Amino acid sequence: MSIPFKPIYRSREIKDIEQRLAQQPAPPALMERAGLAAAELARELLADKTSVLVLAGPGNNGGDALVAARHLKSWWYRVTLVFTGDRDKLPGDASRALAQWLDAGGGLLEDIPTAGDWGLVIDGLFGIGLARDLDPRYLELVKRTNQMRLPVLSLDIPSGLDSDTGQPFRATVRATHTLTFLALKPGLLTAYGPDYCGRVHLDTLGVDAAALPEPKGRLPERDGLAPLLKPRPLNSHKGMLGSVGILGGADSMVGAALLAGRAALRLGAGRIYLGLLAENAPGVDIEQPELMIRTPDGLLDLGHLSCLVVGPGLGQSEQALRLLQRSLEADLPLVLDADALNLIAAHPALAERLRARKKDAILTPHPAEAGRLLASSNHEVQQDRIGSALVLAGRLNCLLVLKGAGTICAAPDDTWYINPTGNPGLSSAGMGDVLSGILGALIAQRVNPRQAMLLGVYLHGLAADELVREGLGPIGLTASEVSGKARELLNGWVYPR
Repeated sequence: MSIPFKPIYRSREIKDIEQRLAQQPAPPALMERAGLAAAELARELLADKTSVLVLAGPGNNGGDALVAARHLKSWWYRVTLVFTGDRDKLPGDASRALAQWLDAGGGLLEDIPTAGDWGLVIDGLFGIGLARDLDPRYLELVKRTNQMRLPVLSLDIPSGLDSDTGQPFRATVRATHTLTFLALKPGLLTAYGPDYCGRVHLDTLGVDAAALPEPKGRLPERDGLAPLLKPRPLNSHKGMLGSVGILGGADSMVGAALLAGRAALRLGAGRIYLGLLAENAPGVDIEQPELMIRTPDGLLDLGHLSCLVVGPGLGQSEQALRLLQRSLEADLPLVLDADALNLIAAHPALAERLRARKKDAILTPHPAEAGRLLASSNHEVQQDRIGSALVLAGRLNCLLVLKGAGTICAAPDDTWYINPTGNPGLSSAGMGDVLSGILGALIAQRVNPRQAMLLGVYLHGLAADELVREGLGPIGLTASEVSGKARELLNGWVYPR
């Protein structure tokens, strides 16, 4: 099943699209369209305010701001425009936008006035082409913009934010709204991007999606994911719904395996088996007695498993290493998390065995675990989350879930997705165990592993979002609450009421 998600393009891809459009016999007036779209959104955001401050930079982003300023002035708004570029060095379209602004009677300032009654700031200083720290003049402009504590509408991307990585440069505008053009950019959606962008609005500028190249990156959406799990026939039974094996739960970490097992049960797998490593492992989960507990080797000897989840509470003992080796040899889809990832990072032979597998494996590292797998660091991974995820997916021949703000889902074929759901409430113990259980349950119910990855990550984050909306968090949100809400949401999708 092909899922039509919104495309995401990196900056070099956007520039290629713009060049391709400019070569058409009748090229679209992208700057005019962008400026008008910005002015229309600004008018909506201004509400009953009548004065706006516009910051126009030295490139095409500044040109978009100049067009927006011209339209707002024609609608009788009082526009204060700060222009920071060199008139003789502006790109062609931006130069024309400046001339039209001046012809309309607009004025230019070199700095923000000390006082003004503006209801909105339009940030058009820098767009997606910025790849360096700002110089002192722009640092001061950004600092003053943020200190005014006014609503800010950034054009394409907040000035000072890397559009490919979501990493801020030395100073970055904190927008309340960002209007991005043509298509989404990854920096809006991952790492620090969501903290700086506010609410993101997309205007495709009238460009037909069919005219755009096939994207490598996409944004999952509910409408594309909800149909992946079908209603069950009335004559269904547990054997039809798959069996999940969960290997983990070493001494002092049994709870991790229990959380994963309970999540798999709540998300619909027919049978769930736990292989617990703890010396004094419980024989039954009193809270969830439906879970069937085995010895670790007894679990791996079962012949009817549909999926194997390895890692929740696994530890890094010699026993854990041996069991992981056995798991990698199993002719089953795998979900690998936590100490399974740390063991793979520490033992190159395991990584090679993983890479050679025929069945799909989904790895779910947080940035520190990804850093170990890449022999780098948490910081380096976060500097380029998409690049790090793609390198790991290709190197290990796996599906890769790099957790964090704007979780990255990557595949060995160089395609990637940024998950739009989730909130800081997921920053607590056990959330990764629940995600592993959800993924195992979906695969057991015959959802294709790549689609199970996208659906599971989206559903996990959406459950947290719904709980926050209901007043349960983000502070103190628990993993058990998330799995329960995920069950409720999935049932609502499969059986609309």
